[in-house]
Amino acid sequence: MTALTASVLSAPPAAPAAGTTSLVQSVDWLAITPVVLPAAVALIVLVADLFVPERRKPLLGWLSVAGLAAATAALLPLRAGDRATFCLTTDPGACSYTADHFTLVIQFLVLAGALVTALLSVTAVRDARMPAGEYWFLLLSSAAGAALLPASRDLATLIVALEVASLPAFALVGMRRGDRLSSEAALKFFLSSVTATAVSLMGVSFVYAATGSLHLTQIADRLEDVPGQLDTLAMAGVALTLVGFAFKTAAVPFHFWVPDTYVGAPLPIAGYLSVVGKAVGFTGLILVTVIAFPAYSDVWGPALAVLAALTMTIGNAAALRQRADRPNSAVRLLAWSSVGQAGYLLVPIAAAAYSGRDQIGSTVAYALMYAAVNLGAFAVAALVGRTKPLHRISDYRGLYAERPLAALSLAFFLLCLAGLPPGIIGLFAKVTVFRSAVDAGLGWLAVVMAVNVVIALYYYLRWTALLFRAPETAAEGARTKAPWPVTAAIAVTAVTAVVLSAAPQLVLRFAAGSLFPQ
Repeated sequence: MTALTASVLSAPPAAPAAGTTSLVQSVDWLAITPVVLPAAVALIVLVADLFVPERRKPLLGWLSVAGLAAATAALLPLRAGDRATFCLTTDPGACSYTADHFTLVIQFLVLAGALVTALLSVTAVRDARMPAGEYWFLLLSSAAGAALLPASRDLATLIVALEVASLPAFALVGMRRGDRLSSEAALKFFLSSVTATAVSLMGVSFVYAATGSLHLTQIADRLEDVPGQLDTLAMAGVALTLVGFAFKTAAVPFHFWVPDTYVGAPLPIAGYLSVVGKAVGFTGLILVTVIAFPAYSDVWGPALAVLAALTMTIGNAAALRQRADRPNSAVRLLAWSSVGQAGYLLVPIAAAAYSGRDQIGSTVAYALMYAAVNLGAFAVAALVGRTKPLHRISDYRGLYAERPLAALSLAFFLLCLAGLPPGIIGLFAKVTVFRSAVDAGLGWLAVVMAVNVVIALYYYLRWTALLFRAPETAAEGARTKAPWPVTAAIAVTAVTAVVLSAAPQLVLRFAAGSLFPQ
């Protein structure tokens, strides 16, 4: 289907005759290891599930955790960021897979996020009696697709990676059998995503018809000189191609699936969608806009700026309306908060249309901060949900008296999301995004962002204050012990957030230069 698939399946041929060019592409196995490893472990888990007795099914979870840890570690030999593979033999500059600095940073975010999700899932799979083999196979498959997407440099591979990351997620959302909310959430997620993908595929076909290529670099060159009679077709293709990726980012008006999906999904999967699923959408959006479609920046730049303003405003306004005593209000607040945060992440991408692709680093820096603290918030929610399954915000009242470390961690995560000290990394990341809008001449968007940051302060601080208030009733019975995988997930994300606040340059350096080869 794609150059990637064709190259893997092709056997080494005989030497080409004189005067001919071999069409067989070489494969850099080290470059593709972060994608191949989780995919291979997924197949191993699926087969092992047939033979492992029920009492040993937890081993499949630990095998998955080990596979994701190994895939994350496989990024270390690639840190130079100068590898490419599956390149056209007729045009070595057109490659289907590129492991540049942008790819490696996003792959780290995706694989580390999936690893934290796996830690949270070890306990959730057992407690909810979900089918272990299927769950871990789907999670690993989705992680493999998500890791492939930032390396994809042709539209066919991009769409395939997007679907490999998305299709398992539909099943994961509906994994709680017999749960009406879970089934409804999976159906809404599936139908809306399939519609968005169909629109994107139509856009890809229009772009291919106008340019005759699927490789992003070739598309960029050919869109600079599109014949007049194909200009409208190319413009429509650019607009439609963005729809599928905008859906994944939960940008307004493609956001309607988010709150119900997060409520119906197992809590680790809700966290996974809020971070890894969002990273998939933003990565695809970045690749098609700044690499493939810079010639039409006058089309997608204003559109993304308006989407950013609408997304952050509607997301924060909806989060503000959540009632503390309503069932699932904590999850819904995190869901609407993630929509609002998506608006901030869109700002540098819109700014790139006006002041160059270097603005993309601000989105990457903000995404790294957001991934750590948002997964941490979901990890604390998973811990509290073990004894208070209604997931109400009011359930967190007095959490400090019951679980001081969990309360302090959640407070720090919320302050980072709000951009308040001591969550220094959240403040600096917001300033970086704000500056990208100002540098691009989007003063009105910077004002909208500043207003939304103030609005968000209210609901983040309201939840934070609740953690330290006296509980309404004394706790009954002994406090249940927190499972150590959940504790480990909270500890990893909390330590990461603290380190980033102490040394914000670890992620803010990505906003200072280009992540793409010049």
